[in-house]
Amino acid sequence: MKSFIEVARCNSFTKAAESLGYVQSSVTSHIQKLETEYGVLLFERYGRTVRLTSAGEQLKETFERILQLYDDSLAVISRQVKGHLDIGTIESLMAFFLPQVFHRFRQTYPQVCLQALPLSETQILHQVKSGDLDLGIVLDRPIKDDDVEAIILREEPLVLVSAPDHPLCGAHHLEVSQLVGQSYVATENGCTYRAAFEGLLGRHGVSYHIHHEFGSLEAIKQCVSYGLGIGLLPRIALERELAEGRLVSLPFRHAEMTVYSQVIHHKKKWFDPAIRHLVDLLKETARSAA
Repeated sequence: MKSFIEVARCNSFTKAAESLGYVQSSVTSHIQKLETEYGVLLFERYGRTVRLTSAGEQLKETFERILQLYDDSLAVISRQVKGHLDIGTIESLMAFFLPQVFHRFRQTYPQVCLQALPLSETQILHQVKSGDLDLGIVLDRPIKDDDVEAIILREEPLVLVSAPDHPLCGAHHLEVSQLVGQSYVATENGCTYRAAFEGLLGRHGVSYHIHHEFGSLEAIKQCVSYGLGIGLLPRIALERELAEGRLVSLPFRHAEMTVYSQVIHHKKKWFDPAIRHLVDLLKETARSAA
């Protein structure tokens, strides 16, 4: 069709071939195939020039519309100006890391519907593997899975916090053994850093009490601030409370409690421009925040 339009514009097979970067025989072959397909003569020769037949004139208008639609489709797909992106993430990242990323994403792709679902890391991994989610954004130790690729964004510090008047606040350094008998305000079951913390306590024979368990970070912070126990949360979720003095960071660190924010996707997932842009924004935001 492009050959046809160019021959019609130039009134010459030779000039059309030069314009398109083809050899003349290719352009001639293209026109012959169209004439065979439609069963009509499309061009008439007048000396060194050619002119459209009446059938060619009709097809020229149709082909121009088709090629315009083709060009429009390329523009739409290349920018992914419309579409749907399903993301699974956890509450702490949803509330304290992702809003600024989503804001910048919308400025570039305003018509892409970006749906972020609050799920556990286990659910996110399962739905990424099944194809129900385009991306997962999780907080965990580096994920290794045969079907999933993980892109590390940054290390996310975990902080053990208490109310300002808690007995442990005066310590300069806390060993695992010093947490014996503590009341622990826990995140929901399935939370990776809760599992890592409880595993650490268990390996050191440290007993503890869970009197409160919430899926809400705000509920955990409120309970800890009222002295109902200590809590373990990502630092990004605690910045305001620590700055205002409503919570206190306890001097507890352990190598086994190192986790990373990371983007996970199926290894066979095709990254369209919108997904690539979102991942780039996540990397950039993580670097600047770090």
